[in-house]
Formats: sequence, C-alpha cells, structure tokens
Amino acid sequence: MCNLYRLKNSNEEVAQLFDAYVGEVGNAGGGEAYPGYPGIVLVNGALRSMVWGFPFKPRDSKPGSKPKPVNNARSDKLDSFMWRFSFQERRCLIPVSAFAEAEGEKGAKTRTWFSLPNQEIFAVAGIWRDTPEWGPAYTMIMTEACIHVADVHDRMPVILKRQDWREWLNGPPDAANLLCRPYPDLMVCDRTTDSWVRRSATAAG
Repeated sequence: MCNLYRLKNSNEEVAQLFDAYVGEVGNAGGGEAYPGYPGIVLVNGALRSMVWGFPFKPRDSKPGSKPKPVNNARSDKLDSFMWRFSFQERRCLIPVSAFAEAEGEKGAKTRTWFSLPNQEIFAVAGIWRDTPEWGPAYTMIMTEACIHVADVHDRMPVILKRQDWREWLNGPPDAANLLCRPYPDLMVCDRTTDSWVRRSATAAG
C-alpha cells in the first residue's frame, strides 16, 4: 500500500501539464502528502484540494472516536460497497512526482522512492467523493506490483499513461477497470536512509 507520495511542482505547473485550471486548492500541493491530510487531484478540468483517504469507522469503534482515512483501494475490490459508486461515477487523477514505500526492520524503516525516468510528474488513478466528516476526499487505486517495485512491496499505485487519462476520467467503468494494471515500463528506485516516520502537517478531523 502507498502511504506517502510527493509532488515537487507548483500548482500552476501541474495545471499546465494537465491542461487544467487551478481551482480551490488552499495550501495543498507542492510537497509531501500523507493519509488524512490535504492533497491535490484533478477533477472536471480543475486542480482541487481534497483529503487523502475516505473516512471509515469500524462498527466496534468507541463512541466519539474519529474516523481513520482509508487512502488505498485495491483494484480487485472496486466492486465493493465502499468503492463501487465512486469508481463508477467519480474518478480523478492524482499528480505525483514520486511515491514511497517503507523498507527495513520494524522501528528502523526507511523511505524507498519510486518515480518515472525523465518525468517530473505522472498521474496515478484515483476516485473521490464528498464526505460529511472531511468534505471532498480521495483515495488511490492500487494494483499488483511491477518488477521494479516487487522487491519492496507486493502492490503499487495504478500509474496511468498520458493517452489513458481521458479514458480513466470519462470512460465506462469496464474500460477504466482494464487500466488497473502494473506499470509496464521502466521505473527508478531510490533507496534512502531517511526515516519513514516524519510528519509536520495538520490532519483532517
């Protein structure tokens, strides 16, 4: 699963690449994104700020407890109740410069980053919905890992090639579902010594 990604470019630069306009973005964009915190997505031709993760509270939650963000949706579970209607009706693009997975021993995990060669920004498949708890929220679609990611994690975000952006956003669900596959081309793996746990933003809720 993916719990961290970054976007290096400004919102204006991202909007230009995606042939979109900058909508309601607030202070989001141009940094690292974490579950439960604001991130930037492309919806209906505009960049918008949304919380990364659909709010979820287990049935056995204590009274007054806050929901937790479910920030990944498995591609083989998109017909489940939690994801079905968003996948059918509200798909989005998530601009990403690189995504990270935790690697190493428990308590000493470090950040391993994955990106695309010669691409400052690429698009990851997402879905979104309005929520009573946090307002608009999005989640990232995950599929089986490609050969470049499999040594670190068995799943990875669905990376969409530019020619598939329109199909993901506006195509029928059956066609969009066919795009949920491991990335077939070269990826760059950057293993670092940076600690996995490092946060400085303000979470939703």
